[in-house]
Amino acid sequence: MIGMSLAFLITTLIAVATPGTGVLYTLSAGLAHGRRASVIAAFGCTLGIVPQVVATVTGLAALLHASALAFEIVKYLGVAYLVFLAWSTLRDKSELVVSTDAPRASASKIIVNAVLLNVLNPKLTIFFVAFLPQFATTPAEMVRLSAVFMALTFAGFVVYGLFAASMRDQVLSRPRVMVWLRRCFAASFAALGVKLALT
Repeated sequence: MIGMSLAFLITTLIAVATPGTGVLYTLSAGLAHGRRASVIAAFGCTLGIVPQVVATVTGLAALLHASALAFEIVKYLGVAYLVFLAWSTLRDKSELVVSTDAPRASASKIIVNAVLLNVLNPKLTIFFVAFLPQFATTPAEMVRLSAVFMALTFAGFVVYGLFAASMRDQVLSRPRVMVWLRRCFAASFAALGVKLALT
């Protein structure tokens, strides 16, 4: 953290703490499958930042920012994926059914879904384009600050996920609560898709 500006740290903490698709996905994983799944989801969401960092450092993000067509393509792929998640959450009840004897969720499936959420989010790419150059002037500095951003993202998401997992036991005896939670998660994914479509 030495030599890092307070403004960078504050902005990063605000960005990490603000609920978005990654936080929502981590919460749903924690509620549905417990602590292990929530940590895996947090890791997957953090891993999904790597392509955004690479794009920013190599200048691909600047192209996305400058090209309306490129932005629209990535944006609508992201919208389609969020709508898919909303539909899957409603349709596949096993995704959010809490059970003491339920099989463990596939780590690879959780990670792939989490990575896709961030890769198909052009707002995150634009955020890095606008954010990193304010605090870094060289690729090495961008990578270093991005690593800090990712570490704080992982830590913040783990907190969200473990909180959700701790509430899991409270829901075991209340199946109707999970039904409504599943609907809320589906509606939230759909709402985020609409919000992204209107960006």
